[in-house]
Amino acid sequence: MRTSNMENPSSVMIAIAWCLAWGDERSSPNLAMLEQTRQALKDDKQVPEEFQKLVKQVQELQNLPFPNTVEELKQLTEKYPHLWDSQIGLVYGGATKIKQYVFEAAKLPDIRGASALLDRINLVDLPAFFRCENHPDYEQCQRAKNYCKEIREEWLDKAENFPELSKALIPELVIYSTGGNILAFCPTAFINDLADAIEKRYTEETLTANSCAVGANFKLLEINFGLLPNEINNDTFWLEKYIKNLENPLIKAYFEQPNTSPEQAFRERKRFNELAGKLASLFNQRRNGNSLPKIDRHLHRYPPMFETHPYLKRDEGDRRSAVMQAKTSPDDSTQGLPGDPWFSEASARKRLVGQIAKRDNSSTKWYENTGFKWQYGGKEAVESWVQKFEDFLDTTLHRYYDKIRSENLHRSRVKEAISIREIGDASITSGFVAYIYADGNNMGGYIQKEIANPEDYKNFSRDIFDATEKSVYLALTRHLQPHKLNVNLQAERKSTREVWVHPFEILTIGGDDVMLIVPADKALAIAKTIGEEFEKILLQKRSEYKLNETYNPLAVHRYQGEKQETSDNQCKLSMSTGVLITAENTPIYYAEKLTNQLLKSAKKGAKELKKYGYYGGTVDFLVMKSVTMISSNISEFRSNVLTKYGSKQQKLKLYAVPYTLHELGGLLETAKALKDAEFPRSQLYQIRSLLERGKQTAILNYRYFRVRLSEKKAQDLLKTQFEEAWCEALTNAGNLAPWITDRRTIYKNLMLLIFFETFSQEQWKLQYLVISLLKKYDYETIWRDLVDLYPFIAKAQNNSSLTKSQQQTLQS
Repeated sequence: MRTSNMENPSSVMIAIAWCLAWGDERSSPNLAMLEQTRQALKDDKQVPEEFQKLVKQVQELQNLPFPNTVEELKQLTEKYPHLWDSQIGLVYGGATKIKQYVFEAAKLPDIRGASALLDRINLVDLPAFFRCENHPDYEQCQRAKNYCKEIREEWLDKAENFPELSKALIPELVIYSTGGNILAFCPTAFINDLADAIEKRYTEETLTANSCAVGANFKLLEINFGLLPNEINNDTFWLEKYIKNLENPLIKAYFEQPNTSPEQAFRERKRFNELAGKLASLFNQRRNGNSLPKIDRHLHRYPPMFETHPYLKRDEGDRRSAVMQAKTSPDDSTQGLPGDPWFSEASARKRLVGQIAKRDNSSTKWYENTGFKWQYGGKEAVESWVQKFEDFLDTTLHRYYDKIRSENLHRSRVKEAISIREIGDASITSGFVAYIYADGNNMGGYIQKEIANPEDYKNFSRDIFDATEKSVYLALTRHLQPHKLNVNLQAERKSTREVWVHPFEILTIGGDDVMLIVPADKALAIAKTIGEEFEKILLQKRSEYKLNETYNPLAVHRYQGEKQETSDNQCKLSMSTGVLITAENTPIYYAEKLTNQLLKSAKKGAKELKKYGYYGGTVDFLVMKSVTMISSNISEFRSNVLTKYGSKQQKLKLYAVPYTLHELGGLLETAKALKDAEFPRSQLYQIRSLLERGKQTAILNYRYFRVRLSEKKAQDLLKTQFEEAWCEALTNAGNLAPWITDRRTIYKNLMLLIFFETFSQEQWKLQYLVISLLKKYDYETIWRDLVDLYPFIAKAQNNSSLTKSQQQTLQS
């Protein structure tokens, strides 16, 4: 990544200059002069004379060459003593055990409220400490200016809190504040205050969410060259000693990178990201309850606490003692909530924020009557992701509202879904939804290899957050449209007119994390588009994200259909996704647990594919028809139930997940071909049951059923979209349908065969060797996945190739 030009000072330069000018004391030497200097740097004007020396020091810091020897490092400390002796503070913190807090409730309004409350703290409250409502990069803070001022004046500056802290903080100090964490510079005297303020804000606002924050002082030289000892001498560990100890297990684990020279690996480790790594280590120590060396702070400054008396009434989550009931009144419809729920104060806050986030027009009098003094911060501070999605639609061309327009209705008629049932109603198989959990790949390796300084960190975090958010919006726009609720659900809303809803729920978008609930029939298409658009957006932002390596598609993609993916425009970063398709009444906490397992499986698959040069996204999915389908975990279920062994101990996998994004597109095309061919469902299930009887039995039965399809076009669709696209044999012109040979293992072994070929020029010997090796390969099939997806695939509207009489013949 590129740093800013010295003639046009970056925000990081301003942040470092601010901390140096503030000094080591808690009181500012001249706050008015500091603000004048900051503004002069922003406007690229003349800096007051007394601070010109500090600005020059910062410029010197960013121009220093990397020292290759201990002697060169020592010379730097002697030549620039002001950079060696001066220190700057760095603070890192955020929420922990987020899923435990968000998913402890069973109902969508409470989950939405918990997520929205954490988002408000992450994106508004913490930046408000730094006066970010005055900075153009923080749009949500700008929309909630009054609330941000209240945070400082009525909370942060209170005598019992941190009255001196707000004066020492400016927007440029924030390196990033997305994804549930914040990393920021800070004058050294206020490190503990800022860390305590972060923890206390989470606890006071949520009551029960866990959080952690840590800070440390660093020398200015460490910003460029990573962690350094207090004294530089001949015993200092630097490049020379690293070269001599390359085989030491600890040193190897810390420094070594694949396909990188030792010198380059050392330089890439000894940068600003090493400081962030130290803070992450301190963060984990404090989160686990350990005391930190040389840091005078309580083990956990503001831990969440609640009583657990066994004989008191519990709230809806059965976690805490209830303190109020939102009871409806026959005389006043504005009081209470449906079902007369019991709330603890923590759960009441979640429900209130959830009600505000979904822009529900129903009364909040039920909360006002409790007597609680806590306020949610106003509608400008609590923004739902659907509201942000609507704002995105205002800035882009789309056809999302075409269905609404065709009904001569205004887009304002479209409301947010208030329950999972309303999302499931939009699926072609009504009553089924999908949970999507996506997470970035290669992030840690990219940060270690490419992030050299704080400015890179700032740009990187913004790029990732922007790409993640926009990829989600683009996917929803492309595959969904407003849905008109059925009569029963409309009655539940007590509405006398048609109700249109956005058929999705964005639980969270944080950094490179995405959690969604969408209709079941659109889930895989949405997951595929999110992964593809994430990479496209990053490649459009900076050339640094492009990977200058290619891979062999034949070795990576099992789908060999018409649309071949090119491998010359790869992004260094990608997304893996877990998708769980399940009934709408599946407990949310259970669905989240399984989706997380699917995500881990997808990320494991992506890690394996990196060996073949593929850095793209992967998707793992599961269609769960009943809650009792899986009794342990998904990995054990697949190993014990969906894995068989044929003759000669050939492994037969009755599944093919995870898929690359290209393969997933092929899977969806194949599923549509099955649907359009009107392959009898009874035979689909029969072939699936015969998979367990072995490779040959399944092949014979598949061929028998295919030739019985009386419609020639249906047979051709299966041949091109399934057999030729997935199941081609490797040693002849036939196919193994419904089986797929493990191409990735074959490719690896064929690379080894090149070595043997140099010893034998006879072609038949090489072919015999290939064939003999093939007998040991494993086989897998996408048929079970196709059968699971079949109910969720829409038939092409213009497909009328089969007459009514032919359809009757197929069903006989």
